Amino acid sequence: MRPLLFVLGMLVLASCSVSRPAEDATGEEIYQQLCANCHASDLSGGVGPPLGPGSLSASESDEFLEFAIMNGRGRMPSFESSLNEAQLDRLIDYIREVQGQ
Repeated sequence: MRPLLFVLGMLVLASCSVSRPAEDATGEEIYQQLCANCHASDLSGGVGPPLGPGSLSASESDEFLEFAIMNGRGRMPSFESSLNEAQLDRLIDYIREVQGQ
């Protein structure tokens, strides 16, 4: 039973990450490509926690979001090798825009 749970868990994590976004991708495009599988296309949550308005992440600092995205957090993988600084900024700007901030 444990090996089956491990394999299922790995499959879920694998489905949460994708290839690198285009260099000039918008924050929304980056979110849809890298984040939506786990956090839902509308930021309402799923495998990962909600990121939209009223979520815990809405009260976190941009620095916290940067650290979590680039280094991973809990079951969330690191996106350090997938995003450059400008893409990370656009992604966080998009999340904040949806959160109404």
